[in-house]
Amino acid sequence: MKRGTKPEPISHEEREWAAGLENLGRQVSFYGTALRSSAKALTGYKKEVLRLLGEMSLGTGALAVVGGTVVVTCLLTFAVGGIVGVQGYNNMDDIGVSSMAAVFASVIDTRIIAPAIAGIGIVATLGAGTTAELGARRVSEEIDALEVMAVRPVAFLVSTRIIAGVLVVIPLFLLATMASYWSSELWVKLFYGQSGGVYDHYFNRFLVPLDIVMAGVSTLVATALAMLIHTYYGYHATGGPAGVGEAVGKSVRSSMVVVLFVDVAMALALFGNFQTFHISG
Repeated sequence: MKRGTKPEPISHEEREWAAGLENLGRQVSFYGTALRSSAKALTGYKKEVLRLLGEMSLGTGALAVVGGTVVVTCLLTFAVGGIVGVQGYNNMDDIGVSSMAAVFASVIDTRIIAPAIAGIGIVATLGAGTTAELGARRVSEEIDALEVMAVRPVAFLVSTRIIAGVLVVIPLFLLATMASYWSSELWVKLFYGQSGGVYDHYFNRFLVPLDIVMAGVSTLVATALAMLIHTYYGYHATGGPAGVGEAVGKSVRSSMVVVLFVDVAMALALFGNFQTFHISG
């Protein structure tokens, strides 16, 4: 009787690839379940969605003291908008057209800065808090208790938070956009002494209202993906408080990469043809 050949042992790299694919499959399955449960969350858990809207916008605990996610994100965009104003004025002044410094604010703040900083603000506040809260519920077996009580934990805990996060980011993005505009205008007018009429003329000349709408769509997509990532890591946290902290770190790193990638990819897809940006003519 002929013996079969002995199978070759699986290498460490192959095991890592297999584990990575398995983890990806679990995430995709979880995301699909969370999105399918959104209808149940809207119809069956409307009060929970409204509660989360208030909690996510104004914050709780120490975050509420400083004004919640709204104030944190506006401060971030205000700071970055000032940098855009300074760089825009200096770069335009180098080529002798400092009067067109407002072009940087109307184009870059709208298309790149506001969506990116709004997404980062969501990750740093809402996202991290969501992961920590769900992780604490998981390690304290509250999620298992919900299943025992015949409550759908994904719809009640995950889908409601995704919906609330997407809804709260709409006014948050608009406030972040205005904060970046004000900051750029403040630096150019107050510190560089440019005439208000000149600044307003070029700002309004190059600002396209449709750009704000498309940038808002980009922010919505990035926020939805970020909330999916944060809820996944929080829902599957293990190992007690240390495991929850590890889940928060992983979720923040992953969602930060996704938010910035989506921001750049959407900006390239939506604004890459430059049909709404002409200097000559």
